[in-house]
Amino acid sequence: MKPCPSPKRLLLFFLAGLWCSLAQAAPPGGNVESLLDYARGHNPEYAAVRFDAEAAGDRVEPAGALPDPSLRVELENITNAGSDARPNLLPGRVGDTKYTLLQPLPFWGKRDLKRQAAEADADQARGKATTTWSDLAARIKEAYAQYYFVAANDKLSRENLDLMRRLEQVAQVRYAGALAPQQDVIRAQVEETGLSGELIAIDGEKRQLQAQINALISRNALAPLAEPQSLRPLPAPAKLDYASLAQRLRAHNPQLFTEEAGIRSAQKNRDLVYRNRYPDFLLGVVPMQTGSQISSWGLMLEMNIPLQQASRRSQEREAEAMLAAARARKEATANRVLSELSENLAGIAAARHTETLIETGLLPQAGLSFQAALAGYENGKLDFATLLDAQRQIRLARLSAIKAQTQAQARLAEIEKLLGEDL
Repeated sequence: MKPCPSPKRLLLFFLAGLWCSLAQAAPPGGNVESLLDYARGHNPEYAAVRFDAEAAGDRVEPAGALPDPSLRVELENITNAGSDARPNLLPGRVGDTKYTLLQPLPFWGKRDLKRQAAEADADQARGKATTTWSDLAARIKEAYAQYYFVAANDKLSRENLDLMRRLEQVAQVRYAGALAPQQDVIRAQVEETGLSGELIAIDGEKRQLQAQINALISRNALAPLAEPQSLRPLPAPAKLDYASLAQRLRAHNPQLFTEEAGIRSAQKNRDLVYRNRYPDFLLGVVPMQTGSQISSWGLMLEMNIPLQQASRRSQEREAEAMLAAARARKEATANRVLSELSENLAGIAAARHTETLIETGLLPQAGLSFQAALAGYENGKLDFATLLDAQRQIRLARLSAIKAQTQAQARLAEIEKLLGEDL
């Protein structure tokens, strides 16, 4: 008989199960990784291109296979003319029965070219699936960065509203002591009303972003999302070197991979068109039945005659043009993605410098200015308008720092989309 688990162990099992169930029930949105994981398993657009790629891969083997053979049965003299037998359709009771087993045989090399073209088409489909995911992931990352910005703006506005209420109390105390005009109290109340209106607008923008993110990850538009907790850390400046990233882009960019597969497909199809100058064959084995026995055997060879030269030359020119177009598309795509890489690297560097400038310079200066203005107002040396301006400078500085962070995240998402992988 097995010993019963101790109460302590049972409690641990219960708490572990409860923690797992709560973790599974928690909505995504706390970080961008949770949104990406959910979208990878639920987004129908990405699922569709993955199934397309799977279907294209399953077309490779049939493309290089021999065509199915065919069987032809010919009954001769079914009326049994020249004998006393009655008309019949059974092979052993007619004059002769000829069986022809036919196997189409493409000219040498055509099957390999068809298979290689199908392999290139399958690579194209896989490249399109990767491109679709890279685009979707970038949109999710950018939407999450904006969601984080709006949530941070909401928090910052609420903090400023609390601060404004405290400033209003200061103004009321000074007004009660005949040290400040009533206008100071009214201006503080006007600022509070304006901040309350901004909070309403921010809440509306936040709901719109939640609906947008839910649409991207294929959830109900009104499904709840967790509050964003943090942004991803930016890569070190050394990892954002243009030369090394350009090399990685040429090797891994999903659009360039797709265009390269398109070039291979066009090359194989062009070679196949040129190979159509040569005939295809049809090989047949012909046993002849007389009565109930095979009386003779025959062989048959059939071939098509490629006489329509004008038509074939036109097909060959079409294949050459399609190959040239595929090469031009790849070159255009390479120029575009390299330009976008340079643009986004410049954008992320500017956002990083802006954030550093605000955090190390503007924000401390604005804080000192506000403290000085508050002390001056309490001592009657400054008016309330100066205090409000100092308070606005702090808010704008903090908001600008958060905005620079989200702009850097959006640039990072674009760079990772171009690379086809995370940095």
